Amino acid sequence: MAPMGIRLSPLGMAVFCLLGLGVLYHLYSGFLAGRFAFFMLSEPAAGGPETPHGSAPGGAVDLRELLAVSVLAAVRGGEEVKRVREGNVLNAKAKGKTREGAEEQLTSGDLLSNRRMFYLLKGAFPAVQINSEERVDTADQETVSWDHSIPEDIKQKIQPKEVPAESVTVWIDPLDATQEYTEDLRQYVTTMVCVAVNGKPVIGVIHKPFSSYTAWAMVDGGSNVKARSSYNEKTPRIIVSRSHAGKVEQVARQTFGNKTVIIPAGGAGYKVLALLDVPEKNQEKADVYIHVTYIKKWDICAGNAVLRALGGHMTTLAGEEISYTGSDGNEGGLIASINMNHKALIEKLPDLEKTSHK
Repeated sequence: MAPMGIRLSPLGMAVFCLLGLGVLYHLYSGFLAGRFAFFMLSEPAAGGPETPHGSAPGGAVDLRELLAVSVLAAVRGGEEVKRVREGNVLNAKAKGKTREGAEEQLTSGDLLSNRRMFYLLKGAFPAVQINSEERVDTADQETVSWDHSIPEDIKQKIQPKEVPAESVTVWIDPLDATQEYTEDLRQYVTTMVCVAVNGKPVIGVIHKPFSSYTAWAMVDGGSNVKARSSYNEKTPRIIVSRSHAGKVEQVARQTFGNKTVIIPAGGAGYKVLALLDVPEKNQEKADVYIHVTYIKKWDICAGNAVLRALGGHMTTLAGEEISYTGSDGNEGGLIASINMNHKALIEKLPDLEKTSHK
């Protein structure tokens, strides 16, 4: 019997129970829907799109994975470079002139290597900005997949390290030393990939297609190449571009003495390797690398990263650090060294900086 004499009708009880059931159903169904949505977001459907490998939540990329793909890209590009040269199907043509008036060559090796390298890197890291020497033709797009494998030497020496995708710029040189390539001077030819984070070069890969040698290094990580341990500061060996040897020789001899050795060579990648302990019989050895005119950043970024990782330096002739953001050119020339007093070198060569803008 209800208190205070209140009587509950059967109809009222039924309505009350139905309202209660409705509230419980609403709450429980919402919980189930939330759990289902969480499950669907956490587990991609079979055959459906997955988060791109190399991209972590929040738009981050793993530099160790990016190093592995960069090495693979340089090798794959090198395969195209070698195939075209050995088949003698260069289809060389002029693509313009340098600031000094020299004719720049473009070959099938440049274009095919560029396509292979660009699409491999873009497929693995779609959120990362990629700058290449050659134009990418979207009508000639190629699907080049990465199997997500990381070579054992990289696994052993490099720890995973994530950085924001928007801070990363990749620089590709699909065929360094094109002029020498057309002249069949194969020892100078390289393919290169560089990764810069906030404008600073942190990963460098230099691959020699005709000997299958690859040098790689990561700043604050590790490398598979070492610096040369010996040099003669009184009679340094200075490596320069073939076309600039005359500009450098006179000033260098006045600075270091008549015993200074000038080594004319092709390709920025080759010149950086000359400063390192590279097990290549046809690789010349040098103590300093000097370039006295304007140069593109894809030519020098990979070498800069390798030198930084090994404790060396690459700066403008005025001693300024080179930023790998913004424009694709470096106006201030460059001087590179390792295991030497870099600041003293710059102070010894003040006159060269004046020629770098000509």
